[in-house]
Amino acid sequence: MTLRAHDPDPGNLWLARSLWDSGAVQFGTFDLGATLASPIYINARRLIGNPHTLRRIGELLADETRTLSGMLHPHLSPFELVAGVPLGGLHLATAFSLTADVPLIYPHPHAREHDLYEEIEGAYFPGQTVLLIDDLITGGSSVVETAETLRSAGLMVHDAIVLIDRQAGGQARLAESGIRLHPLLKIESLLNYLVSRELITQAQYARTLTYVSRATGGGL
Repeated sequence: MTLRAHDPDPGNLWLARSLWDSGAVQFGTFDLGATLASPIYINARRLIGNPHTLRRIGELLADETRTLSGMLHPHLSPFELVAGVPLGGLHLATAFSLTADVPLIYPHPHAREHDLYEEIEGAYFPGQTVLLIDDLITGGSSVVETAETLRSAGLMVHDAIVLIDRQAGGQARLAESGIRLHPLLKIESLLNYLVSRELITQAQYARTLTYVSRATGGGL
């Protein structure tokens, strides 16, 4: 699909535009933990600086959960709580909690360093099901670690929603832990949007898409 400059951004592609306008997407050469020489860096935390965008993300997450839950064969398990993956997902989970009226909990990232901190903040009961929310997933370790913390307290985790999937093995890693991944936007879609709007060059597009394709084993 080719987008023209005057076309409205369809579906979730307004999120791609918001990421670009906020300066969250950068091109170059980046070492991101175990991910080396990545040609793209996405700092989705830049989105929280715009209250309108954050509110809209909360609404989008609420719409997404309703859609996934309302299918003939639902893709999302029923849940009673929402948890933000520290720290990138916490603000997004808060926005969703306020929009969808779902209680919020989260693992405290410094609980083991201070006796006064609860390992899991918020009110919950063992046996409840928790929906995880994060801003971005690469290899999936942060989401899995959060799920393990919640499960160790007797909570159940079956699904995780993220704004952006870098398509770098995160979905498979989560599946190994019994978690279904639901991304609002994949990096391939983000790249297609940016090049169609002439916001990046064909060279940037080709280099990054090649990198992503290699990370997925050529499975784009």
